[in-house]
Amino acid sequence: MIKKQGFLYSISIVSLSLSLYFLLTNALTKEESDKQYHAEQLKNYTVYAPYIPKKIFFAGEEIPIQSFDVYESLDNEMLANGFWHSQMIRFLKRAHRYFPIIEPILKKNNIPDDFKYLAVAESALSNAVSPSGAKGFWQFLSKTGKEYNLVINKEVDERYNLEKTTQAACDYFNDAYKKYKNWTLVAASYNMGMGGLSRQIKQQQVNSYYDLLLNKETSRYVYRIIAIKTLMENPHDYGFRLREDDLYPAIPVKLVQVDTTINDLVSFAFQQKTNYKILKLLNPWLRKSYLKNIEKRSYQIKIPVEGFRTFVDSRKDTSENLF
Repeated sequence: MIKKQGFLYSISIVSLSLSLYFLLTNALTKEESDKQYHAEQLKNYTVYAPYIPKKIFFAGEEIPIQSFDVYESLDNEMLANGFWHSQMIRFLKRAHRYFPIIEPILKKNNIPDDFKYLAVAESALSNAVSPSGAKGFWQFLSKTGKEYNLVINKEVDERYNLEKTTQAACDYFNDAYKKYKNWTLVAASYNMGMGGLSRQIKQQQVNSYYDLLLNKETSRYVYRIIAIKTLMENPHDYGFRLREDDLYPAIPVKLVQVDTTINDLVSFAFQQKTNYKILKLLNPWLRKSYLKNIEKRSYQIKIPVEGFRTFVDSRKDTSENLF
């Protein structure tokens, strides 16, 4: 019995020794594996800080990038927007469809072309709705929209009409420029209002956006626009590779003039050889399934050109057609 117990005790010691050996061996292997993994990671994965150009302009006005606070504020927005890859790709795709609509309206109203990036910053080029009730590409509140001649009622909300709301934004920009004689301040006022901005200018006794201490949102606002502009104008410099066919194309439409009642937009869509879904996608300012139009206003309704929904994939296997 004693011999048997001694034998079992010896077996236990050997088993324990083997277990400890394998544990130590496995631990060493894991450590070596981790080192190898980390070495491969350092070799193959690199993230660079975004490049900040030595000279940057917004609406023809040079940004005082040599000031540390200005540089760091812009750098922060370059980081926030440049590394939000899905969002930036969305911006580039949508811009291909919507900038050709926005740009000529800005030009007609003598607004610097850079102001198209305000629409990107405001709504990501979409008919967004903010928690405060601002709507559309240019994020007009109802009161301000009506002040700038947009029709806003239960049936029609022209904040969702890109052409009309871009014109309204231009009217605001021109009003603000008459007051400030400076496009950067015009942009800042679009975020916080002319009244609020003017009070801060008077209180702080400076007339440059870059010298003003403003609320957190407006303090970031212009820098965000400048960062978006820099990234979208130079996508290759920041690692974005989009082919021409990756971008959203313009939708060919014809305009139908309407100044009467439309009792059923579903039937109207069929009459125009389209459907209700597409009609509302192209005319999001039509808020109901009908248009009573009691005031007999004249509206232009976009109707798709036949065959527009067909997507022709002409992409090649090469990267020759990079945007």
